[in-house]
Amino acid sequence: MAAANAPITMKEVLTLPSLGISPQFITFTHVTMESDKYLCVRETAPQNSVVIIDMNMPMQPLRRPITADSALMNPNTRILALKAQLPGTTQDHLQIFNIEMKAKMKSYQMPEQIVFWKWITPKMLGLVTQTSVYHWSIEGDSEPVKMFERTANLVNNQIINYRCDPSEKWLVLIGIAPGSPERPQLVKGNMQLFSVEQHRSQALEAHAASFATFKVPGNDQPCTLIGFATKSFNAGQIVSKLHVIELGSNPGKPGFTKKQADLFFPPDFADDFPVAMQISHKYGLIYVITKLGLLFVYDLESASAVYRNRISPDPIFLTAEATSIGGFYAINRRGQVLLATVNEAAIVPFVSGQLNNLELAVNLAKRGNLPGAENLVVQRFQELFAQTKYKEAAELAAESPQGILRTPDTVAKFQSVPMQSGQTPPLLQYFGTLLTRGKLNAFESLELSRLVVNQNKKNLLENWLAEDKLECSEELGDLVKTVDTDLALKIYIKARATPKVVAAFAERREFDKILIYSKQVGYTPDYLFLLQTILRSDPQGAVNFALMMSQMEGGCPIDFNTITDLFLQRNLIREATAFLLDVLKPNLPEHGFLQTKVLEINLVTYPNVADAILANGMFSHYDRPRIAQLCEKAGLYVRALQHYTELPDIKRVIVNTHAIEPQALVEFFGTLSREWALECMKDLLLVNLRGNLQIIVQTAKEYSEQLGVDQCVKLFEQFKSYEGLYFFLGSYLSSSEDPDIHFKYIEAAAKTGQIKEVERVTRESNFYDAEKTKNFLMEAKLPDARPLINVCDRFGFVPDLTHYLYTNNMLRYIEGYVQKVNPSNAPLVVGQLLDDECPEDFIKGLILSVRSLLPVEPLVDECEKRNRLRLLTQFLEHLVSEGSQDVHVHNALGKIIIDSNNNPEHFLTTNPYYDSRVVGKYCEKRDPTLAVVAYRRGQCDEELINVTNKNSLFKLQARYVVERMDSDLWEKVLDPDNDYRRQLIDQVVSTALPESKSPEQVSAAVKAFMTADLPHELIELLEKIVLQNSAFSGNFNLQNLLILTAIKADPSRVMDYINRLDNFDGPAVGEVAVEAQLFEEAFAIFKKFNLNVQAVNVLLDNIQSIERAVEFAFRVEEDAVWSQVAKAQLREGLVSDAIESFIRADDATQFLDVIRAAEDANVYHDLVRYLLMVRQKAKEPKVDSELIYAYAKIDRLGEIEEFILMPNVANLQNVGDRLYDEALYEAAKIIFAFISNWAKLACTLVKLRQFQGAVDAARKANSSKTWKEVCFACVDAEEFRLAQICGLNIIIQVDDLEEVSDYYQNRGCFNELISLMESGLGLERAHMGIFTELGVLYARYRPEKLMEHIKLFSTRLNIPKLIRACDEQQHWKELTYLYIQYDEFDNAATTIMNHSPDAWDHMQFKDVAVKVANVELYYKAVHFYLQEHPDLINDLLNVLALRVDHTRVVDIMRKAGHLHLVKPYMVAVQSNNVSAVNEALNGIYVEEEDYDRLRESIDMHDNFDQIGLAQKIEKHELLEMRRVAAYIYKKAGRWKQSIALSKKDNLYKDAMETASQSGDRELAEELLVYFIEKGKKECFASCLFVCYDLIRPDIALELAWINNMVDFALPYLLQFIREYAGKVDELVKDKLEALNEVKAKEKEEKDVIAQQNMYAQLLPLALPAPPMPGMGGAGMAGGFVPPPMGSMGMPPMPPFGMPPMGTY
Repeated sequence: MAAANAPITMKEVLTLPSLGISPQFITFTHVTMESDKYLCVRETAPQNSVVIIDMNMPMQPLRRPITADSALMNPNTRILALKAQLPGTTQDHLQIFNIEMKAKMKSYQMPEQIVFWKWITPKMLGLVTQTSVYHWSIEGDSEPVKMFERTANLVNNQIINYRCDPSEKWLVLIGIAPGSPERPQLVKGNMQLFSVEQHRSQALEAHAASFATFKVPGNDQPCTLIGFATKSFNAGQIVSKLHVIELGSNPGKPGFTKKQADLFFPPDFADDFPVAMQISHKYGLIYVITKLGLLFVYDLESASAVYRNRISPDPIFLTAEATSIGGFYAINRRGQVLLATVNEAAIVPFVSGQLNNLELAVNLAKRGNLPGAENLVVQRFQELFAQTKYKEAAELAAESPQGILRTPDTVAKFQSVPMQSGQTPPLLQYFGTLLTRGKLNAFESLELSRLVVNQNKKNLLENWLAEDKLECSEELGDLVKTVDTDLALKIYIKARATPKVVAAFAERREFDKILIYSKQVGYTPDYLFLLQTILRSDPQGAVNFALMMSQMEGGCPIDFNTITDLFLQRNLIREATAFLLDVLKPNLPEHGFLQTKVLEINLVTYPNVADAILANGMFSHYDRPRIAQLCEKAGLYVRALQHYTELPDIKRVIVNTHAIEPQALVEFFGTLSREWALECMKDLLLVNLRGNLQIIVQTAKEYSEQLGVDQCVKLFEQFKSYEGLYFFLGSYLSSSEDPDIHFKYIEAAAKTGQIKEVERVTRESNFYDAEKTKNFLMEAKLPDARPLINVCDRFGFVPDLTHYLYTNNMLRYIEGYVQKVNPSNAPLVVGQLLDDECPEDFIKGLILSVRSLLPVEPLVDECEKRNRLRLLTQFLEHLVSEGSQDVHVHNALGKIIIDSNNNPEHFLTTNPYYDSRVVGKYCEKRDPTLAVVAYRRGQCDEELINVTNKNSLFKLQARYVVERMDSDLWEKVLDPDNDYRRQLIDQVVSTALPESKSPEQVSAAVKAFMTADLPHELIELLEKIVLQNSAFSGNFNLQNLLILTAIKADPSRVMDYINRLDNFDGPAVGEVAVEAQLFEEAFAIFKKFNLNVQAVNVLLDNIQSIERAVEFAFRVEEDAVWSQVAKAQLREGLVSDAIESFIRADDATQFLDVIRAAEDANVYHDLVRYLLMVRQKAKEPKVDSELIYAYAKIDRLGEIEEFILMPNVANLQNVGDRLYDEALYEAAKIIFAFISNWAKLACTLVKLRQFQGAVDAARKANSSKTWKEVCFACVDAEEFRLAQICGLNIIIQVDDLEEVSDYYQNRGCFNELISLMESGLGLERAHMGIFTELGVLYARYRPEKLMEHIKLFSTRLNIPKLIRACDEQQHWKELTYLYIQYDEFDNAATTIMNHSPDAWDHMQFKDVAVKVANVELYYKAVHFYLQEHPDLINDLLNVLALRVDHTRVVDIMRKAGHLHLVKPYMVAVQSNNVSAVNEALNGIYVEEEDYDRLRESIDMHDNFDQIGLAQKIEKHELLEMRRVAAYIYKKAGRWKQSIALSKKDNLYKDAMETASQSGDRELAEELLVYFIEKGKKECFASCLFVCYDLIRPDIALELAWINNMVDFALPYLLQFIREYAGKVDELVKDKLEALNEVKAKEKEEKDVIAQQNMYAQLLPLALPAPPMPGMGGAGMAGGFVPPPMGSMGMPPMPPFGMPPMGTY
């Protein structure tokens, strides 16, 4: 069947390999497709990734690096579900991601392994485990919910599908399992149906199932159906069925009758089985898809077979429903994504024609609204109508496909049926059926509404309109308007009858809705007329309407000025203002005139409104000078000031301060320039200084930055207004740092009597000029001296203040300042009073009045500078008597005592409060010893050192330094830069230290000498202390220090000190001596203190004398000493001596070093003695292991066997490996045999060439590596029997097979290798690699066995590898067979053609050719057959007919000159109407002179060069060929050439028919003349008949009369007269009917106009039109005649009624 006529069309949407997806991932486990929106592929190589394909953009896949075991895309949205098994467990981790939001939505760790999962709804995942089924919602935080447990029939089944019905009340789980033993190749299908409400399951046999909903007549609720397909083997028979049953039927309601049908499988598909079922809800069809690509289509309602075909040559493993188009997607193993859809134009004709199932055809057409059943439906309708089955006829008309019966004729038919009493009229039955089925069309709605209106049942219309059952139209609105205008308006709006809607709104006075509606539908009403109409009755409504017009898109349809004039003509100033204020909000320059107008009319009438408008600041483009004048006249002086731009105008207005708000005036000053503002301020001060001063001050305050503070100050100074200056500067003072400003403010405040303000500013301000202010205040001589006190106190003018107050006799202020203001400055006051020779009594009294508040130190300084210190004696003694501990008090008192020499030493030593440094400094020049006393008391180190150095008091200095015990002081006095260091050291050594009895003082001194690096002086000091009998002679530390200092400074004395001293730290000093390289002294110290190990270490490490060390060891006989000697001998390489010493020392700790050294020196006999000693001390694996190794090295194998039988801790494995690596195989054999290490034992036996034993050991080891080593050794030794035994255990491992094969082949053992592989075929664990490798070996060495091997084991071969081997060895026949088995048909075809002598077989090549993917191979095959097998080329081309380009094939054959050879092929494919095929066949027919076939070809296939063919055969010798040429010319419209050719061959009938078909009058008349010229009267008469419509009667009659052929023309004339008489009668009748219709229409229009004349009542009586620009006349005042309405953009009004809406 041609694809265009097939009821189901297949289309390849895409191929997965074209998107870069490897064929290995095109499987059921890697590809998922949950809906027709997304396809998902999971890849595991070259890296783990998931490919998401949007079916709307299939060539733009989204690839993301994701590792998962399964991936599912949500059916509707970009949500991805992922599943992965947790490593080492049987649990699965589930995750759901939102790809668009790039966020994880949910995750869950499933405790069971999921074997299948699927999106059952867009919000729900179905999870199937080995035992149960769960549902997991993606909403919220819910976990999977268990739905049911799997039934027993699904145990060990592979789950292939899981579904739920739309209501989620029914669930079905489908699995497949191996077939029965009688027919294992037929896969068994099992199904579990579960009811959620009943919580029950039913087990059935089925391979595929799907749910559907179906509405049964008489049942309001749709039924839930399940369809399932089965194929089973019972009693030796294969039964294939399709079942459709209802689930959960409702009692008392009509239900769905169970249906079943057979599935007819062709014989070649006996073992095929259904894998998927999809149900098209759009068309009510069931699609059953099988694994091998068969498609069965059945009707859902009747289970009738519709169509069967194979849709894919490759197995199909996945399908998905294409909901929107009623088809499905299918994916096959090749990666093709196929789309199956219903051929809407062909399915109904197919069912009615080829299936001859008229009822099904009609049902399909009605259900899917499909074409093709029109005649059947109409015929059925007429039959029902004839049988008076009006209800059935109504239902058929209502459901007719594409509404072919829903016409006025059908309504007229039902209207024509007479109404029977007691029965519902057929017309109402028809309309009722339509209403229950859907919506009525316009004509049906009008007729039904007419019936309802006549019966006055308006409520039915309202209900139907609310339910959208009626199609609205203007006619329907006109009908309903007679009973309900509101309902009519709704109908007009739905029908988009715009003029009627506008008229209805106007009648209802809902003018605002007119604008909204007009904008929505794009209609333009007469806005000016509407505005005038509203203005008469509702001015505010007119404002709203005008504002709505102003906001229309595209601008206001009426000029704003025109609208404003309309308002002003009726004195509606407020309304005009409201309108203008709203429309002028954008403040555009082009609205300047209107802005001026709205301000003018309000300034004249409502000044307060104008003031509010100006205050709002919304306009900026009006005439400002004009508005300024009007504002001044209206008394709005502030607004006038804001608008005037000239200084004289501003000065004239600004003096009206009595009528201007001060604040507004101040704000106005802020808008003026600096110069103008100052000018205006001067004028105001000149006019009324006192009255305007406050405004001027406020202005200066506000705009001081703009005007300049200096200018403002000058302005006030110009008018000598200190008050203004005071108030102005007072506001500016806090923000100013200008000293001049602060001074002027102080000056103004002083001159205006504001003494408190002067006092405050002088106290708080930090910016005035203190000197200048002090001088001003002194000159001003204010009665209150506090401002002057503030300035002098803050800025250090206390002496000046004191002098001013004393000279002006203001002693009270002096006392007040000292006592209350600042007592700390009393010393300055006292000093100044002393300078001013004030009486001492006043000063003493002043001092005593302050007492403790008085700072003593500066007071003493002031008195001391003036040599009047005694003045303070009474004051200081008074303070001391009060218990004062102030250091300054006691310092001053001490100075007085020192000066008076009143027992100063007593005061200096007993007084604890004075400052030693201050008093000592005071005593230095008077008495240095007193200074030393003072400094010693205060520990003033630096001062004491300086005074003693200066006065050579070194003995006092030495005593002080020793007593202080201060390291810093010692460092300072012992500094080399100290010129007096030597004198001090002498006094310390001779006097200070000998006098000292304190160890701490001695220690500090010694430490200081050491720190100062004075070793010789230190030795001198220590010898005097330690060696000379003193209190410190036996001191442990001093003896240590003496020896250590000698080591450092004078090593020659060390040995003497060691011998003379006994109480020192021997170990520590010995270590120091070693460090100082005094090794003999160190040896003497260690020996003296019996430290033998340290002593021998000195001999070994420092003196490096092993002989003295051995002698010393023999003397002391200590193990530790011998151990040290042994270590030294070991380091020197004296291994045997070292071992002897270790044995003497009984030391086993160094066994690792001894073992290493013995091995290096090869003294294994000594090592055995040592290790036997060590084993008695410790159980170390290393010791036992080395002992075995030593036995082996000295060939004492018997001891080894005895040793390993005894308890030991040797690491025998490591020892054996070591013996093996060093070729001590006999010893290694003993070890490996003892520990049962068969693998190493086998290797060892191989080294010993004991092959049989090696094989036995390898068998026990059973290790691939061991088998290989033994095998390879046997091969090398040509022990092939043993090698084969080993090889059979190796080749069962895939990874080792190739290595064994290469080893055999590299040594030329081909036959042995083949024998090994052939033996391996029978192994239980034989794998693909063995079969493949044997095939490769056959290909290389025994090709005669290759084909048999391939055919026997084709399913167990690694075909790609064997293909490479066959290609290398040029076994073309076998290579072809392998390519076919591997589905590489392109390579198979190429091989056959390139190596045809060996590989070609016609039947095989045909099978291969239809499966190749490379199109070029088709044409290569054509060339191949043309060259080698031309007799079979048609057979090949017939097979390839659906795949090749026929034009290209014809070109190939034409170039080869063998077109006739493929004539059968071209005849077979000519139905495709290909130009090249048609021309080639036509050429062959011409050559063969087969005119019948040529004409048939021309009639049926018109795609060729018609003119070229006609020109080619018009001169052919055969008449029929020339006739065909004429026929071609006729078909091509070459009428003249066709007629000429026919006339030339006397084919008059053909000529007449051509002329008639041409429609050309001249050609027909020329042919008449030709017949007359030739005397062909009969032809003349026939031509008149044939060309009747073309020939003019006058021409025919004239030619007949002239040529005496009237008799032959008479039949033509009679027919012509009869026809024209009939036409005249029809015209007369039509004219009369037209006149009657015109009269009736005029009468109807008059009635309508009389009823609906609404606009005539709304027309204004005398509304003057606004002036139009460009028109003549004297304007509005002088007899203006309004132009006709048409000139203003509105069409002229008719005399009555509405304007003609059609003009818009």
